[in-house]
Amino acid sequence: MYTYKYKELALALYEALIPDPFYIELLRGIPGEQEKQDALMEYMDYSMTEGKTYGELTVTPYGAAIWSKPLSVDLDNKKSRLKKDFIKTHMGEAALDAYSSIVSFMADQAGSVPPEAWYLSIAGIAPAYQGKGLGVDLLSDVLNQTDKNGLPTYLETFTPRNIKFYERMGYNIVKKVAEPVTGCDYWIMVREAKA
Repeated sequence: MYTYKYKELALALYEALIPDPFYIELLRGIPGEQEKQDALMEYMDYSMTEGKTYGELTVTPYGAAIWSKPLSVDLDNKKSRLKKDFIKTHMGEAALDAYSSIVSFMADQAGSVPPEAWYLSIAGIAPAYQGKGLGVDLLSDVLNQTDKNGLPTYLETFTPRNIKFYERMGYNIVKKVAEPVTGCDYWIMVREAKA
């Protein structure tokens, strides 16, 4: 039995991100809608805990943003190993295979991103609260921090409607990529530090 640390926020992220091709692919081998919801909520909860440990976690009552900071090779390998162990245990071998393939491909595509960039790995607001400016609140603290320290940030999105929001936050598309496992396009977006 999984013990949640952020159950309400995990539900908000589930509701916001269930249409995303990345998560659809991770859940493909899990039977039943309730089982899929449970698995993805556990994944989101784990990811928030991971963000708190290895990066930054920002929250509102209706959503969360998970940021990864550049880590030493050893720490990055540990983080990756723990995440894969979690996926295998809580989501199954098929989810681990999909995750490993997609993440490896995406990492290769992000090779031109500056190595000091912080990565916005997951961000979402529950659908009932979208369009109310909460996404700006969710990202602003970390963006102010990275601006102050002269650091770029980047993200990847499979969702075309998110592009305009991220552009308003100062991100620019640097690459559109066809991801082979999902069969969908995604965009790599970078935001340079603002003076």
